[in-house]
Amino acid sequence: MEHSFSSLGVPAHLIARLGRSGIVTPTPIQAATLADALAGRDVCGRAPTGTGKTIAFGLPLVLRAARPTGHRDPRGLVLVPTRELALQVHHDLVALEPSARDRIVSIYGGVGYGPQRQSLRRGAAVVVACPGRLEDLIERGDLRLSAVTTVVVDEADRMADMGFLPAVRRILGACAAERQTMLFSATLDPAVSAIVKSYMTDPVFHEVVAPEETLGDVEHVFRSTGRAERTQVTARLVAEHGRAIVFCRTRHGADRLARQLGVAGVLAAPLHGNRSQAQRERALQAFGAGRVKALVATDVAARGLHVPDVSCVVHYDPAGSATDYVHRSGRTGRAGATGTVVSLVLPEQEKEAAALKRALGLGSGKPGRTGEHDGTAGRRSATSGPRSATSGHRSANSGPRSATSGHRSANSGQRSTSGQRSANSGQRSTSGQRSADSGQRSTSSVQRSASSAQRSARPNRQAGGRGRPQGRALRSR
Repeated sequence: MEHSFSSLGVPAHLIARLGRSGIVTPTPIQAATLADALAGRDVCGRAPTGTGKTIAFGLPLVLRAARPTGHRDPRGLVLVPTRELALQVHHDLVALEPSARDRIVSIYGGVGYGPQRQSLRRGAAVVVACPGRLEDLIERGDLRLSAVTTVVVDEADRMADMGFLPAVRRILGACAAERQTMLFSATLDPAVSAIVKSYMTDPVFHEVVAPEETLGDVEHVFRSTGRAERTQVTARLVAEHGRAIVFCRTRHGADRLARQLGVAGVLAAPLHGNRSQAQRERALQAFGAGRVKALVATDVAARGLHVPDVSCVVHYDPAGSATDYVHRSGRTGRAGATGTVVSLVLPEQEKEAAALKRALGLGSGKPGRTGEHDGTAGRRSATSGPRSATSGHRSANSGPRSATSGHRSANSGQRSTSGQRSANSGQRSTSGQRSADSGQRSTSSVQRSASSAQRSARPNRQAGGRGRPQGRALRSR
């Protein structure tokens, strides 16, 4: 069944506003969650980055919290892991409710306290915040959360990766006991699930994947290269693709590579935690405008950034885990576009690269020589997750997730022409393998995969505590 914003209960004035921004049909995550969210239910949504989650929580948030009431304390709160995501969410909320421009406040580190404190003193209806700076302002007495009745935790798995969940717990505990809580995440690992269990009331779960036609084809290539030639290989890749995001493991490495690319004739800008907020914004603006051809980033840029039309991602330093690889690679192949992901592998990194490829389901062969494919080309986008045309949902007390028409369970088991069946791997094989968990499809030398739903081994964090404490254009993310 196809949904419209009207059938989901979105008011006409907001539908008109979405239409002016070119958004006329709900994405799967919006179609799955909006009715429950608008009804005031606690909602837990699992979907890849780039599928429109901001509008999914933004519509109910601005309807419920952005109306003027004469009170200075906020009634809506969005928690995000990074400064860039805070700015993006702020932009999208203002686009949904321009009249609330002065009452939607973003709070993040890397800038002075003064302007943020002044905005809070004038009165804020909705606060979009990174946990660290938010707690600083609470401790200084600039902000109280006791009136917050609508809370959103966005990119919850990234919060866990960055060690923010203890702060998230404290912040949720400071909000009103009677509230609506919405949580969105690409994965639901044990630490995130503990937040859901402790701080949400009878939540409805929705797990949604973008339909097949919105997934881009992404080519994944591992290239062996020497240390001395790595920078030149990167420069050639940027020149070949027009522009690229290049990932390094360290901040100093990103600064050094940006300088080396400049010497090689490639305009490059670094993006990492040691850069000031103004420097980061200038780098993103220059990259978006095409003045900079390479954005050299640490993992700070791997999640929550909306940088359109990125045709290439280069792992100058290998990703530290399959999860990091998926999130880095998800900067390309978005919204049906094609892209290329290239991992540069030094001789001493070949074992590490082979293990990473196995974890990603890319095969276990050794990396190819510089400039060669290793047989893993054509792999489906790392942002897409398992293939599904519809969404499944379940209440916390309703048992297994129900499957709507066309929804395939990620644990549905294997079907094989050879008669082999496995309940754990979810593979189906003819001449290649097809996996319901990873969405991989392979025919001899070509693998396609919707890989963002692949599960990687993540440290199991113990989350303590039980029981609930008392005019701009929109961009889909």
